Amino acid sequence: MATLEPRIYLASQSPRRRELLAQIGVRFDLLLFRTGPRADAETKEEVYPGELPEAYVLRVAIAKARHGADLLARRRLPPRPVLAADTTLDVEGAIIGKPVDNVDAAAILQRLSGRGHRVLTAIAMASGDRCESRLSVSDVRFRPLSADEIRAYVASGEPHDKAGAYGIQGRAAIFIEEIRGSHSGIVGLPLCETALLLRTFGYPA
Repeated sequence: MATLEPRIYLASQSPRRRELLAQIGVRFDLLLFRTGPRADAETKEEVYPGELPEAYVLRVAIAKARHGADLLARRRLPPRPVLAADTTLDVEGAIIGKPVDNVDAAAILQRLSGRGHRVLTAIAMASGDRCESRLSVSDVRFRPLSADEIRAYVASGEPHDKAGAYGIQGRAAIFIEEIRGSHSGIVGLPLCETALLLRTFGYPA
């Protein structure tokens, strides 16, 4: 029986997820999807009517992993497990994703000001027809933010392409009073769950 090569594909555009995988010594190659108007239908992140945050984030992560596994066959790439992830915020049942522009980013941050929310990150790994997933849920509380703080943070450009319009690993760390859960999960890749998932596929993480 052949031994699984200790290398995977990461199906993500996020530099933060790349850094986190490297942090725990996982060797990987990037598997990038098309974005923008030409984005593959399988990787679009629209929310279905009535969809709960947990179901949404798991569905998106699983769809990305499965699509990545399909692409390996189409592109005739070496068969290795494909890891994908998705992160979203749950604010009293409302799904909050990435801001569409600066106005949206400011509105999201104002909504988070002085209150708690949940950060949900789902990970999924696919290899051939097999696909398994895990979900990390963390609680985060923001202190009250002034209009000037929000304006300055949005102007920094950091909220762009981040679920909930903030990055805990960046300047927004000064906004956060309390977290309960996985810091790496809030960043975008829960390392405990990721290592355990890798092991189920034979990767020595």
